[in-house]
Amino acid sequence: MRLVGITRTGSDLVEVADLADDGQTLSVLAELSDFWSAAGEHIARGGGEVLRRDDVTLVPPVLPDARVICIGLNYLKHVAEGSYRSEPLPEYPTLFARWSTSLTVDGDDVPVPADEDGLDWEGEVMAWVGAELIDATPDEALASVVGYSTFNDLTARRAQKLTSQWILGKNADRSGPVGPLVPAAEVGDLRDGLHISTRVNGETVQDAHTDEMVYTVGDTLAHISRTFTVRPGDLLATGTPSGVGYARTPAWLLQPGDVVEVEVDRLGILTNTIVDGEARRSRD
Repeated sequence: MRLVGITRTGSDLVEVADLADDGQTLSVLAELSDFWSAAGEHIARGGGEVLRRDDVTLVPPVLPDARVICIGLNYLKHVAEGSYRSEPLPEYPTLFARWSTSLTVDGDDVPVPADEDGLDWEGEVMAWVGAELIDATPDEALASVVGYSTFNDLTARRAQKLTSQWILGKNADRSGPVGPLVPAAEVGDLRDGLHISTRVNGETVQDAHTDEMVYTVGDTLAHISRTFTVRPGDLLATGTPSGVGYARTPAWLLQPGDVVEVEVDRLGILTNTIVDGEARRSRD
């Protein structure tokens, strides 16, 4: 099962659908808000009405008010390669936020902001929460995750480094491509070590396994839930491994025309093309 958001031609209504393996058809599960009111039940029930892929537009299956919470510095080798390598590893994860409006889908073009020399890749796994969490235990928090997807936390490094706060550099337009949601039962536990890799124009730039994470999904969601309620439809980006572009000598950033892919075991391949910033103004 590969769940995506769709809008039908002539409608703004977002629905959640299961994309067939051949990519040519989809079966509709539910309207977006209805899906997230009982995500596990809808996944167990499966799809119904069948639509042609050509008759819909893919969109992230994300509620407008969903929180996209991101873990920074969650792989030791990534910490060691960056500007934080001289600092001790924090006891708690460094968290930052993305707006849900910064997310996009597999196949979409991602523009480079005007003041940036390019964008940096950050291949990750995204966890999707399907149940409310308040003061949860790690086991309860992990059990709330209904699925996972590939994610690319494409980063505007100049904006990110202007201040100690990362939000500006992490919310460029369409800079958060997210792949189809694969049910947790089909994925298993990230602590078992799913292979994750990122490629730029076919060249592998990141290569790691998810059991290298410092802060696990269950522990992190439980930690968050002790401060604010985690709601169905919220997302957790689990952090990127080493191999990012800014840490290289010389630095290597994505330029218009570059194709970046993130591949994760059991989750598939997420592919996006980088385009000139003019696309921000010309897009309908």
